[in-house]
Amino acid sequence: MIPHSRWKSVLKRFPRLRVVVVGDVMLDQYLIGKVSRISPEAPVPVVDVQNEKFFPGGASNVARNLRSLGAKVCVLGVVGSDAVGRTLVETLEEYKIDTGGLLRDSSRPTTLKTRIMAQHQQMVRFDRESREPLSSVLLRKALQAAESAIARADAVIFEDYGKGFINQSFLDECVRIAHRHDVCTLADPNVHHRLNYRDITGITPNRNEAFWMANEIVTEPEADPLKDKPLLEVGNKLLHETRIGNVLITLGEHGMCLFRKGEKPHHIPTAAQEVFDVSGAGDTAISVFTLGLCSGLDSASAAYLSNQASGIVVGKAGTATVTPAELLERL
Repeated sequence: MIPHSRWKSVLKRFPRLRVVVVGDVMLDQYLIGKVSRISPEAPVPVVDVQNEKFFPGGASNVARNLRSLGAKVCVLGVVGSDAVGRTLVETLEEYKIDTGGLLRDSSRPTTLKTRIMAQHQQMVRFDRESREPLSSVLLRKALQAAESAIARADAVIFEDYGKGFINQSFLDECVRIAHRHDVCTLADPNVHHRLNYRDITGITPNRNEAFWMANEIVTEPEADPLKDKPLLEVGNKLLHETRIGNVLITLGEHGMCLFRKGEKPHHIPTAAQEVFDVSGAGDTAISVFTLGLCSGLDSASAAYLSNQASGIVVGKAGTATVTPAELLERL
């Protein structure tokens, strides 16, 4: 067991680290109000909007999580030449996130997810987005930005939401750049867009994503992940067929399970004391796991730290983040 003084030392290293987040950035809009009547036009509730909030979403929420933990962050992605894009950039800059790697594409809208909230419940969500791949011109610019940013980083995190920014050739080139500069590489896979993450430091899929990546049918989970034969087979299959260094599968109420070459599967029980909202927990998990590895922790200790952080954020409303002070108190 790592002593409290060691954890404190690890967390103090976070502000010295620089992480590049590569992926599909988006803006999360929350329209918050209350319902007191049904519309006379149709049998639907009328939401009296009383507040509006904006948060970085998608890959940019990972950047927000990293900044909350003290790390220096640069985000690489694409936004449209529109008001939503300007709002997203301004929001990121409020968190002191480097937006120099954001490309502008006048042919596409900035991804916007609008949630209508009433009585603390989400009523409906509207998505405005494009899934078109980058043009060859923008792809060249993205690679140039990646070359410059990754060369100065301690880690790069790939966050693919299938919106067109990351394709296989771009991912492979970014990984080559990272290897050339001895930079840690992590990824959170997306079930709607298949990519090969071979030779990277680690991935953090949830259970369903892990089965999808392994081309296996999802089964019902066992209460004890170390007795969950299909899960163990999937974790080992991903580990050996993709040459990924660490496969950290998040299991919700069952915690996490870490697979490493030459080691037995390692289960970390859930750290959540109460669950209020699981949205964004995966972003926290990969952020803390990455910073832990870059701070000198072995992968099992980094996974434990990640699990503790995830246990904190699920007890908060919305896509929340965790601070070093909160994490140290939990530890």
